[in-house]
Amino acid sequence: MRFLYCFLFLVALATALPLDNAAEDHSVNALVTRQSGSLPRTFQWSSSGVLVSPKNDGRGIKALKDPSIVYYNGRYHVFASVYTTGYNMVYFSFTDFAQANSATFTYLDSTPIGSGYRAAPQVFYHSGQKLWYLVFQNGNAAYSTNSDISNPKGWSAPKNFFTSQPAIISRNIGKGNWVDMWVICDASNCHLFSSDDNGHLYRSSTPASQFPNGFGNGANTVIALQDSNPYALFEASNVYTVGTNQYLLIVEAIGSGGRYFRSWTASSLSGSWTPLAASESQPFAGAANVKFSGTPWTKSISHGEMVRTNVDQTMTISPCKLRYFYQGLDPTKDNGDYNSLPYRLGLLTQTNSAC
Repeated sequence: MRFLYCFLFLVALATALPLDNAAEDHSVNALVTRQSGSLPRTFQWSSSGVLVSPKNDGRGIKALKDPSIVYYNGRYHVFASVYTTGYNMVYFSFTDFAQANSATFTYLDSTPIGSGYRAAPQVFYHSGQKLWYLVFQNGNAAYSTNSDISNPKGWSAPKNFFTSQPAIISRNIGKGNWVDMWVICDASNCHLFSSDDNGHLYRSSTPASQFPNGFGNGANTVIALQDSNPYALFEASNVYTVGTNQYLLIVEAIGSGGRYFRSWTASSLSGSWTPLAASESQPFAGAANVKFSGTPWTKSISHGEMVRTNVDQTMTISPCKLRYFYQGLDPTKDNGDYNSLPYRLGLLTQTNSAC
């Protein structure tokens, strides 16, 4: 009888995953490791060199930024912002990071996502709807859907989550910008986090059964976290599920030595956040705890995403040997118009895993 129960559990577990996801690390052993590991109190990282740069393809791309990445069906799938005289997005995929720079770029302005301002993507698979979501900013918080992540032409025309900018953001944004939308769902609700470059992290919610609808005019939007120093809680938030009833939040800050990430944990997405590694001298990731082979190619550790093998809307990660795909910048070129700064992409690998 015990064998029968174990068999039924494994069948149920398999059916909860994307149907064509067999090549991923979704083994029972991997899931047990994910639950048994824990986040350290401090973090140490090693960084690759520049892994991906804009192509000399006539597009005139000045910056490659804001990567979102998942590992699915044996390939890494990346969506990122590109800047010429304005922002749009690009998709590329590869099987190994050593091949990343030679991957074919598909610019998403050539898909139903269309031209115009689109930036800061986040990609995930909604397991209940069996759809991929690409969340991004377009002046509002927008999304497109696709049944096949490997088909960049398959994205739908964008729709907005909100009818207008939530009133609480309009009251607090000052001279900032409403940016960097991030969606994560628990069993009951889907939460959309966003920043205002003015020291506020916002959270909006809708019942999971109604997603992507239900955000309306953002009347239920609240300030999830704030800092009197706008640069200490700036933008590029990521929120992840780690183990059971633990959530990890990281937010980009600007310090005296460049951009870096602060971190917090919580037991509920709607609860209060407790600092984890949250200072420039002891960051989640920054110049103080990232080591390079040779001369560092960047002093700033900026907007990116964990490399995820669990691709669904829970944004679940293992705390064991984290990897973070990020944007960095040659410190000798860190001046002038921010949008035109020549950002490139690199990879952090955690070197002090607690697992």
